[in-house]
Amino acid sequence: MNYVWDFAILGKYSHLFWLGLGWTITYTIGTIVLGTLIGLIVGILRLRRWPVIDWLLLAYIELFRCTPLLVQIIWFYYALPVVLGVNIPAHVAAISVLSLYGGAFYAEIVRGSIESIHIGQWDAARALGLRARHILRLVILPQAMKPMLAPYVNQSVTQLKNTSLVSVIAVPDLVYNATLINADTYRPLEVYTIVALIYFAILFPATLVARRLERGLTYDKV
Repeated sequence: MNYVWDFAILGKYSHLFWLGLGWTITYTIGTIVLGTLIGLIVGILRLRRWPVIDWLLLAYIELFRCTPLLVQIIWFYYALPVVLGVNIPAHVAAISVLSLYGGAFYAEIVRGSIESIHIGQWDAARALGLRARHILRLVILPQAMKPMLAPYVNQSVTQLKNTSLVSVIAVPDLVYNATLINADTYRPLEVYTIVALIYFAILFPATLVARRLERGLTYDKV
């Protein structure tokens, strides 16, 4: 197969790559922030072990963790408006699903990290007369941050990759803009090579940070 690579033809489309990258980063940061808030609330509430509430929270977590994100995006954008009888804009659907999806994983990271703190820390804080909310905020959460950090960074890296799926509902992220460029140039190999390199340039440093955090956590345990 004699294929002649030609990246020069894509030069006039650089603004679309930059625009798509800007939206990708915006969606990533926004959904990480919202997902973190959801995860923090859900993770802490699950510590209470209130039967009905815990069952509902667990149902939410497993629903989003055990179904493909692509299916969730499509269902939320096309099916949910039929159920509710209202139109849901593509950007609202994208942000909502990505935030809820990320929140389900962040919730388990928060819960697991808090539960990894020895029960003696809770007992010692109670002995000092601290209330439950003060114990959690002043004693437990600061200690839970360290074991929480590495999986949190890993999930955030995954969150950035997941934004590529919102292109199926015409959200103008990097992948969607790449499809527009490809439709105009018929150069899929060059277009998606550039897209892959852009993702790699962003994600590889983040994975190195996560790996270093994991290594540091392992050394601390030793």
